Amino acid sequence: MGVKLGLEYFLRELAPGLRGRRVGLATHPGAVTPDLTHCLDALLSAGVRVTALFAPEHGLAGSVADGATVAHGVHARTGLPIFSLYGATKEPTPAMLADVDVLVFDMQDIGARFYTFISTLFYVLRGAARARTPVIVLDRPNPINGVDVEGPLVTPGFESFVGIVPIPIRHGLTLGELARYINGEQALEADLTIAPLAGWRRGLWLDETGLPWIPTSPAMPRLSTATVYPGMCLLEGTNVSEGRGTALPFEVCGAPWIDGETLAAELNARALPGVRFRPTQFVPSASKYAGEVCAGVQGHVLDRRLLRPVALGVWLLATLRRLYPESFNWITPSWEGSLPHIDLLTGCDRLRNCLDAGENVPDLLTAWRADSLQAMPTLRRYDIYPT
Repeated sequence: MGVKLGLEYFLRELAPGLRGRRVGLATHPGAVTPDLTHCLDALLSAGVRVTALFAPEHGLAGSVADGATVAHGVHARTGLPIFSLYGATKEPTPAMLADVDVLVFDMQDIGARFYTFISTLFYVLRGAARARTPVIVLDRPNPINGVDVEGPLVTPGFESFVGIVPIPIRHGLTLGELARYINGEQALEADLTIAPLAGWRRGLWLDETGLPWIPTSPAMPRLSTATVYPGMCLLEGTNVSEGRGTALPFEVCGAPWIDGETLAAELNARALPGVRFRPTQFVPSASKYAGEVCAGVQGHVLDRRLLRPVALGVWLLATLRRLYPESFNWITPSWEGSLPHIDLLTGCDRLRNCLDAGENVPDLLTAWRADSLQAMPTLRRYDIYPT
């Protein structure tokens, strides 16, 4: 029978009660029905009176580059106003909500804290609470399963749009569960309703649900990308290409000054579980080293259930830092704040300080495991779905 989406529950159970009410919709291209109908069209077909659209990073069409400002606009087909939540304003203002009685949120997350739809959800809940506008979150599966949790929490003082709440990097929650967690732990007091999934168990990956994969951003083309993203995205905080501008973002990495054969041999000698590395070359069409030949590696996931992507990312950075001390650099400041971007991605400065000092990486990973274990009882309080 497969997994039934929160969108399906909403259309069946909640939409009839919204007749005549003005509905705002925060969404993106990944929010589709199982037959690939976009949620906006599904709502309009059901007679829901949509009066405003709200766009996250990458825009309503999902085509804007990472980190680039999304502008307000008008939806060409419907004439509806599109309010950007990734520009000068990240929180819906009272003016944006003036013609909205209920705000519906439907986005597909990919299971990593620094994917910014989580921060957009935070600000949607906060802005709606301030305007006393009810919010309905249409839940979708965590595509990389809801069991595995990995990485440190966000330390106070390191909050940013790539780490807004103190959850592990790989958080193991759905956006519906995250909405409950954010609303409860941050005491936002939003009038929150979750349209739940049916048939989803925490151990399922998206390709085990019967649901289609839709790219959620320009550099998230497939499930295999999301599988490694919680660790490979740490390269964003460095001058090493994370593969943006190639057909394999986050699955390849490199730079003009890297020897791919050496890097692959060093990583494979560490025998990281579930993955093996192959030397490769690529020429990015955009982002770091656009138009230049980069040498590096492609990570091939052999067993995704054994893979620990955050640990993979840490060992990759440690190896690059050790092999290329004269070329490897951290990006500072971040485009999301004044701190080094790696600190905002990890939510602390421990990784950067550890690698710069040549300290023991296993000790760092052990400390991070303790962080995630400490967070588990709080996270589990907001679970909706069984294991």
